[in-house]
Amino acid sequence: MERSTRQRSAIRTVLEAAARPLSPQEIHAGVQVSVPEIGIATVYRNLKLLLDEGEIQSVTLPGENARYEAARLAHHHHHHFHCTQCDRVFEVEGCPGPMHDLAPAGFTVVRHDLTLYGTCAECAGAAVAAPAKSRGHGHRH
Repeated sequence: MERSTRQRSAIRTVLEAAARPLSPQEIHAGVQVSVPEIGIATVYRNLKLLLDEGEIQSVTLPGENARYEAARLAHHHHHHFHCTQCDRVFEVEGCPGPMHDLAPAGFTVVRHDLTLYGTCAECAGAAVAAPAKSRGHGHRH
């Protein structure tokens, strides 16, 4: 039981520190820092337990496998940004507001989810830095 508690605690810590939805693989890599022997199957098993206990919430984007975030982060209405380069997902603060006007006449909107797609700041910075480096290498004689 002690081992299971330590594993769950490590998963909670990784999710809290990330402050963004993580894939099971990202969680596994983060947990291995403090619990090197943990396997991916154990991570999935503990994620299910934490979901059942309401401590974490799943985030499912269209066409993607579920990611997970701490429930305390998920209690407020928010949306997500999916970086198409590094495949990470980030929380987006703010909301364009009610979507009632977008629904067809006679339809009632009960909730909505908005996902933005593009390049995160880190990947955009790497893309800007990469051409400068390659130009420098091209001038060697």
